[in-house]
Amino acid sequence: MAVVGRTILFAALSWCVGVLPAAEPEVVKEGAAYTPLGMFARALQLIRQDYVDEAKVSYAALVGSALKGMLSSLDPHCQFLDPRDYKAVQDDTQSRFSGVGLILTQKDGRMAVVSVMEGSPALRAGILPGDQLFKVGGQLTERMGVNEVANLLRGESGQPVKLVVYRPSTKDTREMEVQRETIKVTTVRDVKLISGENSSEAKIGYVRLTQFNTTTLTELSAALDDLEKRGMQALVLDLRGNPGGLLESAIEVASQFLPAGSQVVSTEGRVASQSRVYRTPENGQSRPAYPMAVLVNGGSASAAEILAGALKDLRRAVLVGETTFGKGSVQSVIPLQDGAAIRLTTAKYYTPGKQVIHEQGVAPTIRAVLTQEQERLLALQRREELLDEREKAEIAGFRDAQLERATDTLKAVVLYTAKNGTQESSGAAGLRK
Repeated sequence: MAVVGRTILFAALSWCVGVLPAAEPEVVKEGAAYTPLGMFARALQLIRQDYVDEAKVSYAALVGSALKGMLSSLDPHCQFLDPRDYKAVQDDTQSRFSGVGLILTQKDGRMAVVSVMEGSPALRAGILPGDQLFKVGGQLTERMGVNEVANLLRGESGQPVKLVVYRPSTKDTREMEVQRETIKVTTVRDVKLISGENSSEAKIGYVRLTQFNTTTLTELSAALDDLEKRGMQALVLDLRGNPGGLLESAIEVASQFLPAGSQVVSTEGRVASQSRVYRTPENGQSRPAYPMAVLVNGGSASAAEILAGALKDLRRAVLVGETTFGKGSVQSVIPLQDGAAIRLTTAKYYTPGKQVIHEQGVAPTIRAVLTQEQERLLALQRREELLDEREKAEIAGFRDAQLERATDTLKAVVLYTAKNGTQESSGAAGLRK
């Protein structure tokens, strides 16, 4: 089977990076494998023979459960995919699924919301990053994996699903019914000048990327064209709450800001074919090297971390905010017989400076922390058109300390550049002098 060329890097819902043929099995001494395999076969025989409920002991059910246990013992991202799960993964990569628009992860045994897709039913229902999903369709999520919950959330467009959501910041529990739908995501949001449009201050542009997909480069190029025509002198790129998406899209975005042929990320695994370097296109053409600040937080994951790590290591931007999520491993989906497959971690991602992303995250250049309550208000601010009067009053006095820190930093860099007549590609010359 050929390798699927599209790489998907999501914090929770889609962790696959393609469909790979199975590698040749490692040759082991006969005795090393015989004893544990014999024990497994004996246990299987006893269960089939003596378990009280015969309906539960089919070979397919028992072997499937064994594979699930085997893979889940390796790391949270490895998984046995039965035919239904495998088809759902294939539908995800081809954008054919309907759902409610939640990106999830397991945190302290709870099913936590990493981010909520723009324009999704979940966003309209008022679900926020940091909320916890207690029940889906009447089923408790406490002992479920991310993909089990994702399967419960998927369904026919227009069909409702009942959710029970807990909000730690306010200790509120809500029951709601949300209509599933096919979600079309606009990945570039809130394009604007946040400074200098009506004053003599530096003209600072702002763009928020919600995730990375096939349209991101086109959307971002149009946004940057608009801001550059308006005289933008520096840029804030907001990756907070961005759960990732297509690796190829993240590299395309990087090519807007880095020279042609720049290394963006590399992978290293046990098998030689899993080790490679990803670069911006040799024939690419980057934008002017205006100063940049990239906003990141614990909801910035996967492809967002790869972009942030590259811009930081190659001294193209300063990162402002908090350490990112730390999802930087490669999962290969390897087909088995009978329509099943396994999702297996086969490599890890490294930034150009050889920093491992997985379980470490990317640390900001300038640390600026929002409290849990401030995170909630930021999430409300981003969906202001959906707020009621009480919620609008809540955000009236909210100040985004991370954005303010990034803006002040860029103003200082622009001022330094104007005084000294130089501009470094890092956009942080004034900070390092």
